[in-house]
Amino acid sequence: MRHSLAPFINPYCGEKEPTMKYIVNNQIVLSKPLEGPLAAHIASFAQSASDQGYGVDAVYRRVLLASCFSRWLEQKAVQLPGVSSSHVASFLQDRARRIRLARGDSAALKQFLAFLHQRGIIPAEKAQPCQPTPVSEYAQGFERHLRDGRALADATIVNYLPFVRNFLTDCFGDGPVTLPCLCADEVVKFIQRQVPRLNQKRAKLLTTALRSFLKYALYQGDITLDLAAAVPSVANWTMTSIPRAIPDDQVRQLLASIDRNTSIGRRDYAILLILARLGLRSSEVAFLNLDDIDWKKGCLSVCGKSHRRIELPLPKEVGEAIVAYLQNGRPRCTSRRVFLRGKAPIRGFISNAAIGSIVQHTLKRAGIIAPTNGAHQFRHALATQMLRHGASLTEIGEILGHRSPETTKIYIKVDLQALRPLALPWPGVKQ
Repeated sequence: MRHSLAPFINPYCGEKEPTMKYIVNNQIVLSKPLEGPLAAHIASFAQSASDQGYGVDAVYRRVLLASCFSRWLEQKAVQLPGVSSSHVASFLQDRARRIRLARGDSAALKQFLAFLHQRGIIPAEKAQPCQPTPVSEYAQGFERHLRDGRALADATIVNYLPFVRNFLTDCFGDGPVTLPCLCADEVVKFIQRQVPRLNQKRAKLLTTALRSFLKYALYQGDITLDLAAAVPSVANWTMTSIPRAIPDDQVRQLLASIDRNTSIGRRDYAILLILARLGLRSSEVAFLNLDDIDWKKGCLSVCGKSHRRIELPLPKEVGEAIVAYLQNGRPRCTSRRVFLRGKAPIRGFISNAAIGSIVQHTLKRAGIIAPTNGAHQFRHALATQMLRHGASLTEIGEILGHRSPETTKIYIKVDLQALRPLALPWPGVKQ
């Protein structure tokens, strides 16, 4: 279907122009010719937007904005390769005086500029470098140590750094970071001020982050005393919480509620089946690549925490669900990710939050009140099910990719039937 604008209203004078047809590509038709320094690149931009999964209306809007922007550049005597984001801002400001801007106009033109950057038509703009503070410089060194030296997961690093930055800022402000002057009393007082504002989980994360940082500072030779030993422990009973696992009947109900006649339904069904049958973390599902699946061996390779790779068997029903999505649901895309966004721009998920969102929305549509709205409950459910079927903690830990046996021990508590005979009688109660 060709999309045309007739009659065309000139955004600069508000007058109607004579109706004529100027074909941009096989879908988009304008009533004015493409003019200006960017005119020769608008058709390829339209094709690029179409290839990314944008609908005809969205592509048309981008083409119209790009053509008006190019014409405006010609009026302002701006030539290639001097076009920049500052021209986009000026153009939109000028346009807003004459007509009402539509939502997304700015983002569409930024997308056009990004397209021109990628094609080498205009040079990429250099961001103005921010003058790093002593605290940020030292925190960056610690970040590199966590990533390169200890190979910690990105999520762990993201959790540690704000605590470390706050600690350094609290101790040194905007001045130089003079760690040799640091004493144990300052460490303890900082924690005492912070802990009352945090829940128990965040408080424990704070102390863990500070111990890690102070060990790093000792390793670097920036302090001579082991101040990590001065970090107090947060009061906590070992293994007080019980993993919240989604019951088996709710898993079956949830999977049955998904409409697998649609592309999104096939994708979501495959994702939820992977969570339920393999117990993967949401990040492991989001970043799963086509090359991670070995169809001949019937297994898949997963990059877990600390960038450790583990190989897991691929159950038949999971493999069939993935194949159904790949053959009849996955959009055409150059991305090697298994699972892609359902809306333009078509690409892989940029974070694990997308998997949690899919779980939450699917639960809501099915009317299921689960223990949580997140993806981790399927992981807990698989571990619980394996334990009840006689699997050892070692086997469970291998499937879940646990580095430490202590992490797996928490699942001992979920087998209440096995624990009940071990319970001691309450004093004074008849047996």
